[in-house]
Amino acid sequence: MIDGKSAVEWIIDRYEVSIHKDSKIKNDPNDYLGETGDYKYIVNLLKKVINVSVQSVEIINNLPKIEFE
Repeated sequence: MIDGKSAVEWIIDRYEVSIHKDSKIKNDPNDYLGETGDYKYIVNLLKKVINVSVQSVEIINNLPKIEFE
């Protein structure tokens, strides 16, 4: 969780086109993709984050139970 959101939700929030209400500056992640030519960047990033999340759940589920007295 990042700021109360899943990692996928956080990435989606960061990579959406937005316009700052006061300055009217447009933040468009697609500009970066065009500059680098790596049009699969966001998809690959999401795949990596999902993979890490799945592996983390598996590791957590395999941890030994802690007994409290």
